Amino acid sequence: MATLVLSGTVVLVVLGFDNPVWWLAAVALLILYVSQAGGRRGTSTTPSGGSAGGGGSPSSYQAYRDRRDQQARWERRYRRERPLESRRQERHKSAGRSKGK
Repeated sequence: MATLVLSGTVVLVVLGFDNPVWWLAAVALLILYVSQAGGRRGTSTTPSGGSAGGGGSPSSYQAYRDRRDQQARWERRYRRERPLESRRQERHKSAGRSKGK
């Protein structure tokens, strides 16, 4: 993949001698590649005890349980701090279920 991106960048730079817009395309391609490669590298090197990040798959069952427990704590805190809003959401959910059946 890196070879393909680098060769595409070289082609865009060569084309850029006539039109500088191609240089911008080359820079955009490199930035996109670096951001994607960095994101993949970051999730694979996280320790197994910690969270792997956003919505990615857990690196271990322990990481999954940690994230699930953290989410449950956030939800309990939300219900405790905003009782009216949480009741409204529950009513909305239950009304949607009864209509769907």
